[in-house]
Amino acid sequence: MRHEMIMAGFGGQGVLLMGQILTYAGMLEGKRVSWIPSYGPEMRGGTANCSVIITEGATGSPMVEEPTAAVVLNLPSLDKFEPAIRENGVLIVNSSLIDKEVKRQDIKVYRVPVNDIASELGNIKMANMVALGALIAATGAVEMEMLFTAFAKKFAAKPHILEPNQVAINRGYYRVKNSM
Repeated sequence: MRHEMIMAGFGGQGVLLMGQILTYAGMLEGKRVSWIPSYGPEMRGGTANCSVIITEGATGSPMVEEPTAAVVLNLPSLDKFEPAIRENGVLIVNSSLIDKEVKRQDIKVYRVPVNDIASELGNIKMANMVALGALIAATGAVEMEMLFTAFAKKFAAKPHILEPNQVAINRGYYRVKNSM
């Protein structure tokens, strides 16, 4: 299966890291992958997004025009990417920051309070990992075990952050799985 995904939010929310870990997990599974970041000139507070393709076959163009799935962590990202999602696609909405209703009826929408869950876990910086877990539950783009392996390899120098982030990923994953 071919997964074309967009992750978007404010700079500093970790959307580029989400894409990197997801891409790395796909690579570890032996799939063909592509990751392209895009961000505004501001370091924090500006907009940031990345596109990820994970496929068994050739990736072709690395550009994602009609994503099969999107994660939006802020309202500007919802406004920008909701119309682009392919029919029958998936949209993960950070309901902690976005109270606007999704207009589309032809996509599957999961409202996940990623900031609230991360705060409950004791670190708001893990909101992106909550969202990543939700995305994996909704799409099955990679296996959870490979996602954990990719995270562990990316942060090998910081082993103390592995377990809390695995908990965050699992919380997002089961939040979506239990709502299906």
